[in-house]
Amino acid sequence: MTRVWITGVGAVTPLGHEFAVFADNLLAGRSGVAAETISGDGQGAPQFVARVRDIPVPPTFQPGMFQTRDRLEQLVLSCAGRALADAGLLDARSSRRIGLVLGLGAEHLRLWEMDFLAGGTRVFDPGLDMPSLVHRVHRDLALAGPATAVAAACASGAFALALARRWVQEGWAELCLAGSADLVTPMAYAGFRNLRALSRRDDSPAAASRPFDRDRDGFVMGEGGAVFVLEPEHLARRRGARPYGELAGFGASSDASHMVIPSSDPEPACRAIQGALEDAGIDPGGVDYVNAHAAGTPVGDRAESHALRRALGTSVERVPVSSTKSMTGHLLSGAAAIEALACLVALDRQAVPPTINLDHPDPECALCHVPHQARPHRVRVAASNSFGFGGSNTCLVLKAA
Repeated sequence: MTRVWITGVGAVTPLGHEFAVFADNLLAGRSGVAAETISGDGQGAPQFVARVRDIPVPPTFQPGMFQTRDRLEQLVLSCAGRALADAGLLDARSSRRIGLVLGLGAEHLRLWEMDFLAGGTRVFDPGLDMPSLVHRVHRDLALAGPATAVAAACASGAFALALARRWVQEGWAELCLAGSADLVTPMAYAGFRNLRALSRRDDSPAAASRPFDRDRDGFVMGEGGAVFVLEPEHLARRRGARPYGELAGFGASSDASHMVIPSSDPEPACRAIQGALEDAGIDPGGVDYVNAHAAGTPVGDRAESHALRRALGTSVERVPVSSTKSMTGHLLSGAAAIEALACLVALDRQAVPPTINLDHPDPECALCHVPHQARPHRVRVAASNSFGFGGSNTCLVLKAA
């Protein structure tokens, strides 16, 4: 099959919006979590979340017009427009069939919240009020290729990247923009807190997200997103594009077990990891780094650890594993894209980002951890797990191009 390179990156994250800034902060082990007021009326006690501020205006947009857009739309437009610019493709939009695949888990949640805060004076009907977000972005960026959105909870971004890769390989699009984004909203925060999925720590924001740690008690919500330009290798070479890496493999499975609790059987998640490695033509011993889904929940981190031990076999003792959610928080639908970006950082900097706050590794999560500080390491192949509510298990494999 055609090799697919990543030739452009646009990101908005709690750790910075430029690739170099994000990489520096990630490898320095800096936390993007802070105490923020997130209630719709601006009142109430601050909560620990990883927010983004000052979303960059994308090229070709007037700041005033950009500010009229909903915040999720701003996130996606900023990421997608700057990815095109980063790849040197802004002027080629009308002459190339550039597709768009977005992972969006709860596109209309903010509209329902706005309706509630307005006293229910208007019922937002997504089918009647406006085109879908993916089609508004497609129109605003003047893209000529196909466009679609996928929703698979925390695995949405991985499915988006996999689908875009297939479009490019099959020639349905010459190139493709793909990624995902999400927001911290009052309704989403309240829902996850009522599920008791969030950390209840109230001492230090930077110490609240503790993947794989013995004292973890839930995840910390984050927001942001990332969009990538996916391009066939031969086209990228012909125009002299600089690759960040190759999107080399994808695997997926479903637990079909429980709506919010990971399966106690590690086999379904293991199959997703093994499928991604097989798709990329990589043996478990050829993996240099794993960016774990590990969000800091007691059950989820343990389940993923067991799946990794089964999928990697004896190699699990030496393959570095870390969770960057310890710094960015859990970006929900945006998580898979941000963590693919973290893998590109590992490939670019030849270093493995750390899991901060990993003071007491849980014996049930026996992996080759990278606690507190980044580790210089030869990285040619990186794998990124994303496991969504409802049992959606995915794994991406990224290689040096």
